[in-house]
Amino acid sequence: MVPNQIIPDLAASAAAADRWVAENLVPYYPATRVKFLLVGNEILSDLSIANSTWPHLVPAMENIHRSLRKRSISSVKIGTTLAMDALADGAFPRPPSAAAFRADIAEAVVRPLLHFLNGTNSYYFVDAYPYFVWADNNLTVSLDYALFQGGRTRYVDPGTGLTYTNLLDEMLDAVVIAMAKLGYGHVKLAIAETGWPNGCDYNQIGGNVHNAAIYNRNLAARMAKNPGTPVRPGAKMPVFVFSLYNEDLKPGPGTERHWGLYYANGTAVYEIDLTGRRPLGSYPPLPAPENNTPYKGPIWCVLSAAASNKLNETAVGNALSYACGQGNGTCDAIQPGKTCYTPNTTAAHASYAFNSYWQQFEKTGATCYFNNLAEQTIKDPSHGSCRFPSSSGSP
Repeated sequence: MVPNQIIPDLAASAAAADRWVAENLVPYYPATRVKFLLVGNEILSDLSIANSTWPHLVPAMENIHRSLRKRSISSVKIGTTLAMDALADGAFPRPPSAAAFRADIAEAVVRPLLHFLNGTNSYYFVDAYPYFVWADNNLTVSLDYALFQGGRTRYVDPGTGLTYTNLLDEMLDAVVIAMAKLGYGHVKLAIAETGWPNGCDYNQIGGNVHNAAIYNRNLAARMAKNPGTPVRPGAKMPVFVFSLYNEDLKPGPGTERHWGLYYANGTAVYEIDLTGRRPLGSYPPLPAPENNTPYKGPIWCVLSAAASNKLNETAVGNALSYACGQGNGTCDAIQPGKTCYTPNTTAAHASYAFNSYWQQFEKTGATCYFNNLAEQTIKDPSHGSCRFPSSSGSP
């Protein structure tokens, strides 16, 4: 994959693109089986690079394509990954027949991209996560429908009359229909990322081992049969599961650290056969899901048990200073003589500061992370006259 930040350079210089191929692909090919070369990751989701990078996406792809042709490498297809927010209504444009690309990218970027993909017989690579659609619409979309086990649950698109049995197919056909509206309804589709989180924060929903195993096992079994989608029945699609390992140091909400088939120590989170050939009934029992409905109780953000056990005074002190420097009165209660000053330890003060910061800024996107030093808890950390403010769970 070409990093986002060097796309403009590769677009501006065929020599730079050729140099990138020579350094990053040629030494490993064909001994390593490389099928796809992706130029950038979800760049059309980042509005901050609209001027600096978006116009250079297709020219960079063209320069890399010329480099591959010069070297007679024809089996590596070039693409770029796009999130579902490339569509005007995002990941859930129900009905799929109403889907269209965003006005700011449709003509300027997507049409030239589709022209390139069509001309090189490549794929539109989509990152499609039914988890996020279900989590945001769990009162109207059933969990079983999102996990490929909807039973009798159906959705009929009023625009096409097509019947859907799962959420992923709706999302994929939305992309196909949006491409058709630009005149490229036959460009092939590939799933660059899909999956389900095996864990999440208390103020998130449905991220657990049970659901993750069910989703990915059903995905593998389904895709092994090349079912296509209602708009494209029988179409073959390359599908990549995100991700191999839990990225335990990744910032953001809890789901960000829990997409893996394996834990960071290399042990399996659950058994899975990605060929899809193993009978689903042959797997051992899974732990029962405990967070498929929103948690409504109070939540706090404190110094994590791991960070407390091996206290790095410098790292925790820096995080404490950061938290106290944000907002209004964030750390007033841990000043000398105030209600939460004692115990006067870095760990105790950090827990108060982390929580105070998070309660103020959670609604504007703040997470309980602090460089992997913090964790959410539903056990009240208040002590004596020191009261920790709390937040409620999922909305």
